[in-house]
Amino acid sequence: MNDETIHDDVRAYYRDAARTRGTAPGCDDRFGASQYDSDTIADGTSTAANLSMGCGNPFAMADLRPGEVVLDLGSGGGLDVILSAKRVAPNGKAYGVDFLEEMLGIARANAAEAGVSNVEFLHGMIEDLPLPDASVDVVISNCVINLAPDKTPVMTEIARVLRPGGRVAISDIVADDGVAPSMSGAEWADCGAGALQKGAYLELMTSVGLVEPSIEYTHETSPGLNGAIVRATRG
Repeated sequence: MNDETIHDDVRAYYRDAARTRGTAPGCDDRFGASQYDSDTIADGTSTAANLSMGCGNPFAMADLRPGEVVLDLGSGGGLDVILSAKRVAPNGKAYGVDFLEEMLGIARANAAEAGVSNVEFLHGMIEDLPLPDASVDVVISNCVINLAPDKTPVMTEIARVLRPGGRVAISDIVADDGVAPSMSGAEWADCGAGALQKGAYLELMTSVGLVEPSIEYTHETSPGLNGAIVRATRG
């Protein structure tokens, strides 16, 4: 199965979620808004929370500060962008990148409902980010990198857009070493079946110039697959 087939299957999966305004079928409370506390959810919007299909809470671990620039990879309904924008206000900014125009429209509407203006949602692929070099202080993402058929360009782009000393604070699905990803397109989009093995993930981050990479498992999502906190710094 080639990369474009995987991209098409993932688009179809999340386009259906955008159409139904809710979590796509197949995932349970190991994913989605259940990963956030009620106070955090209250800072977003109900529509954004309903469309949350992540495996963790990158906003909680990013330690954002006023004035910083934040980028969310695969921003979906915009929940993490909205939360981040409030934390970095008034002089900071939060960007969201998504490859679905349907999701971008929903996210922009959610941001307007939440009353945040220091946001910008951009159409693009996480393998080819529409932002200049060294323009971001923090990169976050919630259960999206595992969806990429080739993680190398994703990590290369993360390192490119981060300023020196910039931080990575990602929630993702990570496979135990020795666990191979699913080769079914439908399964790839479903609950982290395209996850990278832990050792390969750490090596990839180091290879693109990210330093002190770490992966901490938070919960098992299925046999051999784990929700994880992924951290690193731009050297």
